[in-house]
Amino acid sequence: MPRLLEPGDPAPLFVVPTPQRPDFRFDTVAGRYVVLSFFGSAGDAQSARLLSAIAAEVGPFNDGHAAFFGVSQDKNDAQPGRLPTRVPGLRHFYDFDSKISTSYGADQRKVSYVLSPGLRVLARFPIEDGAEHAKMLAEFVSRLPPLTRLGTTTPGAPVLVVPYLFEPHFCRALIDYYKEVGGKESGFMQSLPDGRTAAAVDHAHKRRKDATIEDDELRQGMKARIEQRLVPEIKKVFQFNATRIERYIVACYDSGEGGYFRAHRDNTTKGTAHRRFAVTINLNADEFEGGELRFPEYDRHSYKAPTGGAVVFSCSLLHEALPVTKGTRYCTLPFLYDEEGAKIREQNLSYFADDDLRSQLERNLLEKGAKRGAKPVLSKSTNEGTG
Repeated sequence: MPRLLEPGDPAPLFVVPTPQRPDFRFDTVAGRYVVLSFFGSAGDAQSARLLSAIAAEVGPFNDGHAAFFGVSQDKNDAQPGRLPTRVPGLRHFYDFDSKISTSYGADQRKVSYVLSPGLRVLARFPIEDGAEHAKMLAEFVSRLPPLTRLGTTTPGAPVLVVPYLFEPHFCRALIDYYKEVGGKESGFMQSLPDGRTAAAVDHAHKRRKDATIEDDELRQGMKARIEQRLVPEIKKVFQFNATRIERYIVACYDSGEGGYFRAHRDNTTKGTAHRRFAVTINLNADEFEGGELRFPEYDRHSYKAPTGGAVVFSCSLLHEALPVTKGTRYCTLPFLYDEEGAKIREQNLSYFADDDLRSQLERNLLEKGAKRGAKPVLSKSTNEGTG
């Protein structure tokens, strides 16, 4: 029998169907305390009491301090009304093949885990009396430190802030370019059930418009500044030699639309697996409110680069662009990778569901293949993006 997880163990991550969607990514719930309760079946009397008690009172399970996720192994629980759900705070996962339960040592056990905001095990409790179990969980989670205090003992997200990357006149030139050509709806990349990568638009997840920079002078200006001023800093801090740039865009988050990008990672699909570092360069930091970056796995602090400055971070970090509450935020959002990443990108071209996009990327790789070397290479790409 697989072992139960112990306090301090990292929680196994998974992609799972829920009553609302077929491919929920569990890693995106980081940033709050999480209860993951393996109750087996809502048809079980004690499990039914547990879920009923959690549903009856919000308590600490409000999605801000904590969230409760039940894990069902019973296909009958897919019937409408079988699982009590409450938003915010109470949701469920379908684990009908028991893969998730097995990875947590809970295939033949009923147990609840309490996880940290960074998705590590804080505590484990067996489920015996359902009502008492719900009460004990609520009391335990309520006593955990407020998330705003975690930063007093946590050094913060591992990000690099680099000011003075773009001069004010160059920032203004990029903004003027966007205003001249206009932006188009910016989607994001998602994995289809067959493993292919496809573009999607969901305003509950992201509201942003982008303009691809076709002007060669602006593209070369971006390339030169990133190469001369940012790449050496990344090499010094992260010991990574970026040789390639993906994506030349000006992005626009408009407060009229509440522009935002919910928590996500930038390298989770076959089409984006080559990405190594995300770069957020603000072009008009003094002209908008909100719009900061936040890394919920680490703390509730937010990061906002000054005009012409950049926030740089690993593409594997969970991050979100908070809503712009006043004004309009303009920024440019390249990704950086290296020659090893270029090989991964080329190998994964066949996974793009969009034939036109795949053909465009193939042409790009053919055109730029001869230029592989120490310097960043111009490259167009997909539009899943950082904040």
